[in-house]
Amino acid sequence: MTDQTTGSASGTSSSGTSSTGSSSSTSPTRTSGGRSGSSDLTTSQGKTVIADVVVSTIAGIATREINGVYDLGGGAARAVGAIRERIAGGSVNQSQGVSVEVGETQAAVDIDLVADYGVSLVDLASAIRRNVIDAIERMTGLEVTEVNITVHDVHIEGGSDDSREQTDSTPRVQ
Repeated sequence: MTDQTTGSASGTSSSGTSSTGSSSSTSPTRTSGGRSGSSDLTTSQGKTVIADVVVSTIAGIATREINGVYDLGGGAARAVGAIRERIAGGSVNQSQGVSVEVGETQAAVDIDLVADYGVSLVDLASAIRRNVIDAIERMTGLEVTEVNITVHDVHIEGGSDDSREQTDSTPRVQ
């Protein structure tokens, strides 16, 4: 993700390699141009700060809205989430599998997920990016500089690795 709080021009390219230089295509601290709502966060009447957890919750909900997303998070995060949901009064962690960096006017999002089998992963990633960017920019006024998506697994309906459907402790034969 790019550095959102400093004026440096270092960041991470979409290929995951580090890049430095004075002319970055997504400057972390743009002060003009871009989304018109981003300037509304700092006015003469005060400053609005959006917490990371707010942005990650919005991104998590927006991701779950897309058909073809089975669950968010890698293996460990999903196991902890399944246990948490089973505890009396437990709820779904909407930001599970989502990490964000939020600056004064910009945000970058990383999403880890499990996709449903048979879904085009390219189309799924594109739909997630559109929905996450729209939701965050509409609700917060922040400019989303990038949405990185990692597909950790593919869910096969009725598969033995489905932690949501494994409620008994009987060993399963494979």
